Amino acid sequence: MKMKIEFSQIVRRKMKALKRSLSDRFDSNTADKALRSIMQAAKGLSEFPEKGEAVSSLFDIDTDFRVLYVNHNYLFYYVEDNKIIVAEMFDEREDFMYKLFGISSESEESLDYWNE
Repeated sequence: MKMKIEFSQIVRRKMKALKRSLSDRFDSNTADKALRSIMQAAKGLSEFPEKGEAVSSLFDIDTDFRVLYVNHNYLFYYVEDNKIIVAEMFDEREDFMYKLFGISSESEESLDYWNE
């Protein structure tokens, strides 16, 4: 049985911003293709909700979030009742672990090296 997919307002705003950014940097066809790919991957979760990795197993964090990597973006989602909620989306260059969980993904060694 297929599950319903819902996108949070945050994800909707980020997708619109991504479309604008890609249209400005490249063209509207490139932007449409990238967003279509992201949407298709998210819709694929309706049949295979465990397709994404469990964040709890990747980072030893107690959370119900799962993550799916698509076109340089991470989609964070969870299953609730009979639906999948895509709660957050991050560009691969963002420190999503810090933004979601307050955990720095940079080691002290790398900070010292870059004098940050």
